[in-house]
Amino acid sequence: MGSCNSWKPTFTMVGVVVVFAVMNTLTKMAFNEGMRSTVLITLRQLIATLFLAPIAYFRERKTRPKLTAEILVYLFFSAVLGASLTQWLFFLGLQYTTATFACAFINMTPIFTFIVALPYGLEKVDLKTGAGIAKVGGTVLGFSGAMILALYQGPSLTKLGPAAARSSSSSSSSSATAAVVGHGSGGGAHRWAIGSVALLGGSACWSLWFILQSRIAKKYPALYSGTALMFLLSFLQMAAVALAVDRISLSPWILTTKLQIITVLFVGIVGSGIAFLAMSWCVEQRGPVFTTAFTPLIQIIAAAINVIVLHEQLHLGIVIGSALVIMGLYFVLWGKSKEASSSSSSAAKEDVPPLRQQYGGHDQERTTNDVQMQTV
Repeated sequence: MGSCNSWKPTFTMVGVVVVFAVMNTLTKMAFNEGMRSTVLITLRQLIATLFLAPIAYFRERKTRPKLTAEILVYLFFSAVLGASLTQWLFFLGLQYTTATFACAFINMTPIFTFIVALPYGLEKVDLKTGAGIAKVGGTVLGFSGAMILALYQGPSLTKLGPAAARSSSSSSSSSATAAVVGHGSGGGAHRWAIGSVALLGGSACWSLWFILQSRIAKKYPALYSGTALMFLLSFLQMAAVALAVDRISLSPWILTTKLQIITVLFVGIVGSGIAFLAMSWCVEQRGPVFTTAFTPLIQIIAAAINVIVLHEQLHLGIVIGSALVIMGLYFVLWGKSKEASSSSSSAAKEDVPPLRQQYGGHDQERTTNDVQMQTV
């Protein structure tokens, strides 16, 4: 039973990345039909709030801590970083590039999380050890991969069939397709650069959210209520932005196709309500770096879906850049695992001498047996 419980965060995060991969594809298809990102985010947060509010009320009505002004400020910035700004920047990058490219940039999130965690004392680097060198080297590799993703596209590694080519040309009005096709021209390169900067900013904001969430979990240990309040605040934030941008026009808010309705419901209930709840729980169980370590799986799953469903071109620059980012990520994770094992070994060695002194130099066999009995 204990072994099964230890694997729960891993299984949970695998489910989350599958949800995000499907969500990114649905979102891209909705954007191709003309849906606005501000409208999608606002409706997404509203549905997530309506989904989580009753669960939070009944599940935590007896255990919910008092909501103070300090906690409300924390939740406000959690909404800005984790729900409003992150999603707006990601969707902007998704519109200007491709779904596969956007997922590749998400892989920068664990590396950003590691860098941001350093000044807060959540992560440490000792360059005298192999683990410290691996963490620094992995960070450099990750940023190198991000630069390749942003600046180099390279030749296409996939070929569109006649039917796929017709489908792609029929949707050429979408900004992402225009960015890919015209990447060599000035306009296409400009849009691709804007999309890259937006995705980079989105990854940085998401990293800050994971760090902030680890603090909120200690100050306000009501997972359902905190997540519901975060989405409520994000809904109010994005509603104000959307109304200002669209000048109180009703036409962008009317969902005209089944795909748009399905997308809004899926991203609201599953992508926001369930997935963010699951990620917050994993942050409490294993920490922010463990939770973000699964983001490379989003790209692998999304790339397969997008090449098959959206007929996206897979370019050499995306493959090389993604490989470097993933290599850098797992160098960082390897360094963390080595440090964790070293800390465990040191703690175990420090606990043994007092026991030996207690027995006044008795034989090693008896000491070991007594230690095992105390452990059990």
